[in-house]
Amino acid sequence: MKKLGITALVLLVLFSGMGIADDAVGATRQTQGITTVTHVVVYGTFTDSAEAVWVSSNQDLRNNPPLNAYSDNVTADGTLDPNNQIWTPEAQYTMSYSEQTLADNGYIEWDKTVSLDTGNKVANQDNFKATTQFDFVSFEDAFGRATFSESLLLDAASMGSSASNRYLCPFGTGDSGYIPAYCNIVEMGSSFTGSRVSMVTQASERHVAASADVPVGMSYSVGLSGIGSAAAWINAHIMEGRTGGVFGSYAAPDGKTYEPGFWNYDTGAASPSNGFMQGVDLVYKEKTTASGVIESFSKSMTYQSGTRRL
Repeated sequence: MKKLGITALVLLVLFSGMGIADDAVGATRQTQGITTVTHVVVYGTFTDSAEAVWVSSNQDLRNNPPLNAYSDNVTADGTLDPNNQIWTPEAQYTMSYSEQTLADNGYIEWDKTVSLDTGNKVANQDNFKATTQFDFVSFEDAFGRATFSESLLLDAASMGSSASNRYLCPFGTGDSGYIPAYCNIVEMGSSFTGSRVSMVTQASERHVAASADVPVGMSYSVGLSGIGSAAAWINAHIMEGRTGGVFGSYAAPDGKTYEPGFWNYDTGAASPSNGFMQGVDLVYKEKTTASGVIESFSKSMTYQSGTRRL
């Protein structure tokens, strides 16, 4: 496409977790893969839409909320044994992707590749990835216009988990032997509307892994030039826990002994369900816009969360 204007806007943003401790969920026994490849060249009108919502848990999604903090052993006669509780906290991840495009009265070139894989991934692989290349030039006498919007979101929540069986690395560790509770949500995306554009976007995320050695991560990038209005953004709210005092067992007021035991210094109480304290509350928002003759617009965003990061 012919170069436009005389100004340039180039922005790079790197957003990484700071002591953040997401623990990726493991894959189910049966995994699925979805891949689509689209190529379109057309004079006239073009539309495209893509929606994906993927919810994963290490336990049963059908009874959420609330997330299980712990589970009770069942005795031979089918009754619960409160004296022999197992620490099996629940984690849940939600990935959401949305893309909407409308181009009318112009020349359009469109290439898009989308891949989704529910299997375990290592640190340099993704569970979801979408790459889009979009070129549009309006007909001069028809007031053509293109509108594009794309967003990727990752939402994670967990009651925490034992770190003893979650690491391949012998030096990997949690907090007092546990990976504390967390509740983190991050969204990235971009949009454009105008009469001329040449743009490329890439969105990717990873939240399924066989062990806690692999950090949870997502990234988004956009690069474009054209005539119109462009925007790109990141919104994040991070809430991380800490493990309080840990001891092998404790006697409850009812005279029964419970394991494991956590002392929450915030609440002054001990139980498996409230043993993790909140240690981080981080809100980060950034949005970049440009309007007019856009010579260059570039933004790259990255998020990584884990107790063992790259």
